[in-house]
Amino acid sequence: MFGRLILASALFAGASASAQWLNITTPGIPRTADGKPNLTAPAPSTADGKPDLSGMWAATTEVIDRGPLGPTATPRYWLDLGPGVPGGLPYQPWAGDLRNARFAANSKDHPMTQCLPLSIVLMHSHPLSRKVIQIPGLVGILSEYNMMYRQIFTDGRPLPVDPQPSFNGYSVGKWDRDALVVETIGFKDGLWLDGRGSPSTDAAKVTERFRRVNFGTLEIEITVQDPKAYTRPWSVKVTQSLMADTDLLEFVCLENEKDRPHMAGK
Repeated sequence: MFGRLILASALFAGASASAQWLNITTPGIPRTADGKPNLTAPAPSTADGKPDLSGMWAATTEVIDRGPLGPTATPRYWLDLGPGVPGGLPYQPWAGDLRNARFAANSKDHPMTQCLPLSIVLMHSHPLSRKVIQIPGLVGILSEYNMMYRQIFTDGRPLPVDPQPSFNGYSVGKWDRDALVVETIGFKDGLWLDGRGSPSTDAAKVTERFRRVNFGTLEIEITVQDPKAYTRPWSVKVTQSLMADTDLLEFVCLENEKDRPHMAGK
């Protein structure tokens, strides 16, 4: 059942990418002679010379053969981060057992089935789009899923000493040449890192390296340090693709939702 829920989300994302905000032309996008976005053009820069991460982004998809519907495009690592880590995720025994139990139960307790916010790691591979807005001192991420937002402070402030646990945690970033390096702490206990239930705890620290490789590609290297749940730090790299000539639309998890009442018995 959960696989069908995920598939529906991916299909919705693909449909929304082509249907949103018809007949809009995003200003500032380089174009080829025929007017199409030139996504391989050099990455843009801000007035102070830093790479500009701003834009509408969606997790890059790959074609996966998924059952009777045939080949389906879905984001890499949306269901499982393990293939992106050499040797797989290094679970502590309890964390591996919990992940396996969640997977065996068809991930029926996934936060999406409860319409709860998703972890920042899981959001990077979510099928729905997000908008990055970069201004001096702040990078904001507006997510279509449940109209969530995230703030990354680049104004030089330190991480909080004793943060109140939250879904997004508390993020500060600084530039390392062409990469924005973001450190985040202060997470709620028990967040999911992928669709099959890899857990994190309140001890987690997530470090992200954002690089805009070219105009149309955003590369994000994610490193998770969580000694309560994993025996060592581990890293995975995800990519997002620019969604040109479109913009955000509302997506509210519970609005017209009909799958959830059928989840528990499957």
